[in-house]
Amino acid sequence: MPIRVLLADDQALLRGTFRLLIDAQPDLEVVGEAANGGEAARLARSERADVVVMDIRMPEVDGIEATRLIAQDEDLAGVKVLVLTTFEEDELVIEALRAGASGFLGKGVEPAQLLDAVRLVASGEALLSPAATRGLISRVLAQPAPSDLVDPHRLATLTPREREVMTLVAGGLSNDEIAERLFVTPVTVKTHANRAMTKLGARDRAQLVVIAYESGLVRAGGQRD
Repeated sequence: MPIRVLLADDQALLRGTFRLLIDAQPDLEVVGEAANGGEAARLARSERADVVVMDIRMPEVDGIEATRLIAQDEDLAGVKVLVLTTFEEDELVIEALRAGASGFLGKGVEPAQLLDAVRLVASGEALLSPAATRGLISRVLAQPAPSDLVDPHRLATLTPREREVMTLVAGGLSNDEIAERLFVTPVTVKTHANRAMTKLGARDRAQLVVIAYESGLVRAGGQRD
């Protein structure tokens, strides 16, 4: 079955452009368009979207609040949010990740990169690996901020290997890169990451990264507790 994509942006021209691009792919289909965040949250449910391509700045309900509404809805547990923004908006990007986004891209991204990003987050991966993004994550997430994601007692349930994998995931490494570093298979890495997500109640790898920094497991510069 094709990956079902919902487009949320207040610019109709941009939504139309993305629709043409996405619908031209045999494994992707646009199932709805939203002009604001409230509409996006409603359509994510009614249209059974797999991925919401979400703008941050929208009228009425912005993309951050819409992401939070989707992430907190148990019936939408499988829905992934891919935020489109500009890298100048560091604080907004981090707010979106804390709200439950699975990753983000700049609006000037190449078409092929957007398509690959949709497929990546739909598979459960986090779009957090480029070096620029790692710098953003470590710089801003390392700052103390209120969060209901972090439970120190849950960290204690992780095995040493799960903590190690979680730390490397937070550093922006892919499964293949972690596997090479730890001398295990990518499947083994994914298993450890998935177990860590289950124990910590993380929706996906992006949220695992947020928890890693906000719990102090990983600090700016890649230092570990």
